[in-house]
Amino acid sequence: MHAECGDCFGLCCVALTFVKSADFARDKAAGTPCGNLRQDFGCGIHARLRDKGYAGCTVYDCFGAGQQVSQVTFAGRDWRGDKDTARRMFAVLPVMRHLHELLRYVSEALALTAAAEVHGELRAALVEVEELTRSDADALLNVDMDAVRQKTNVALSRAGELARSRVPGRKKNHRGADLMGAGLAGAALRGANLRGAYLIAADLSGADLRDADLIGADLRDTDLRGADLTGALFLTQPQLNAAKGDASTRIPATLTRPGHWDH
Repeated sequence: MHAECGDCFGLCCVALTFVKSADFARDKAAGTPCGNLRQDFGCGIHARLRDKGYAGCTVYDCFGAGQQVSQVTFAGRDWRGDKDTARRMFAVLPVMRHLHELLRYVSEALALTAAAEVHGELRAALVEVEELTRSDADALLNVDMDAVRQKTNVALSRAGELARSRVPGRKKNHRGADLMGAGLAGAALRGANLRGAYLIAADLSGADLRDADLIGADLRDTDLRGADLTGALFLTQPQLNAAKGDASTRIPATLTRPGHWDH
């Protein structure tokens, strides 16, 4: 569930659409290789992506879907030289990414001792999703992702509730809330439900986000300087990469402090 770009054929650099914006220096159509993609499928400006106007690339994570599609689904055949293979690989990638993201969440939930009562459901979901990732291209293109997500999310939601229930006191519920640009500096949000919340450009500097459920929360340009995210539930590396932080931001030990954060 971690991207191994050396085992991938640069799929995210080809399959995805880039729209000229603050995240991408220029437009790129889906299925068209990025101009920075090298012959060996590496990125020619990888160390300078933000400086060159490609901040969007630094917040993307396939959760290991790229190498699964490249090395398992298509058994090491790359997309160059065969239009049908290319078309199918590019179509399969987003499906596989959704599946791998679910695997990442389910694996984290299984590590939560407080969620022991739903571990049986989570293990069943893990097996089901893993089996789907091993399907051939045709089967993957016919996966009903909405149904898979809805089914898996029942157990994930319950796991999050059980984990947050160990936090004393009343917890705030901002699930799906529009908090774009909100002034929440120093906010007491320990154990809060922030699932799917829109926190774009919100000020959460110095906020207490310990044990908060952040699955699907949009943290683009969110100010997390000095915030405490210790034990935050379902927080991913792409979410951190999209936010703003500094050396005083406390993050889960399983994640990496983004290099572009203030030092």
